[in-house]
Amino acid sequence: MFINRWIIPILSGIKMKYEIKPGANLREADLLGADLKGADLKGAKLYLANLRGANLEEANLKGAYLNGADLKGANLKGADLEEANLFFANLLGANLNKANLNGADLSKANLRGADLEDIVYDDLTQCSEGSILDNYIKEKKH
Repeated sequence: MFINRWIIPILSGIKMKYEIKPGANLREADLLGADLKGADLKGAKLYLANLRGANLEEANLKGAYLNGADLKGANLKGADLEEANLFFANLLGANLNKANLNGADLSKANLRGADLEDIVYDDLTQCSEGSILDNYIKEKKH
């Protein structure tokens, strides 16, 4: 599947069975409710993408750019978000259970109601001071 970088793809509700090239440009893509379970989206440019309710369980999002993306209610269980940029991402009610957040930037991300159980993070994981993630990490350290 090739997506022209000049066209904003509208892929609502799709079941992804196609290979997406690493670093694919899906800026502002409408992936509402898309089934991307296990998809290889390494380094994908998903700035401002609509991923509300998308299934990204066990997806490879290593180094992906999800700045300002809407991931409200998305399933990211077991997803690899290592070194991903989630600055200002909306993760309201998202399932991040067992997600790898090593080195990820979640500064200014909305994590209200997100499932953070068993997330993997390290000293390079960034978040805003006093944020839900910051408080979760501080709680786990004690």
